[in-house]
Amino acid sequence: MRAVSRALLAVRYLTIVPISSLAHADLAELGAAAGWFPVIGGALGVVLAAVDTVTTRAFPPLLAALLTLTVWKLLTGGLHLDGFADCLDGLAGRDPEQRRAIMRDSRIGAFGVIGLILFLMLELGAISELAHGVRWRALVAAPAVARAAPALIGGLFRSARVEGQGAAFSAGLRPASVVVGLVLAVIIAAAALGALGVVASIVAVGGAVALAAFFARRLAGVTGDVFGAGVEVAELLFLLTLVAWTRASA
Repeated sequence: MRAVSRALLAVRYLTIVPISSLAHADLAELGAAAGWFPVIGGALGVVLAAVDTVTTRAFPPLLAALLTLTVWKLLTGGLHLDGFADCLDGLAGRDPEQRRAIMRDSRIGAFGVIGLILFLMLELGAISELAHGVRWRALVAAPAVARAAPALIGGLFRSARVEGQGAAFSAGLRPASVVVGLVLAVIIAAAALGALGVVASIVAVGGAVALAAFFARRLAGVTGDVFGAGVEVAELLFLLTLVAWTRASA
């Protein structure tokens, strides 16, 4: 698959943008396209920064942040949030097999509901606490950095299943895609926020890997849901790092 086709596949999988010509593309090709993920995340971030610029002029800070966050999750189709919720529900299982079975269930449990509510409240609070001069830069960088996490997680941990979306993604990963994704993510973060962006990137990706390591022990490997949870946690940690840094520097 050519580079342009891989980029379009990444767009189709990571956003709600419909690209019908790739509707039946092999998920193994998505692994090969992982190097494009931070670029797509950065493009998503540019849209979010534009939305935030408009909303902050029209609404109070908290409402503006909520509208921006709503657009953020809508543009991604809630893909990663679904994985995050499934991972939380899986914690109720007694052993890896039962945890994976719970995570495959399309119904959401109490852990998932409570976790999603608290998570979105934290993300909303973090966005609203950032001054606009930092906020739009954070909105550009955070989605880019977080989308380097799935490839790194897939490269570090074995798949918990022999089939499924996560297994197919991991099977298609190439070392070059992991490295390219990480490099592009750091470049975008540094361009947006300088040294602070690099620090926040390390915290965000490191936190996603730590989360994946926890679930790899609980599930005897990682799944597609863990990839999604890693993206969400990386985005939140990136924002929280910026909030902590700016308050400490005030």
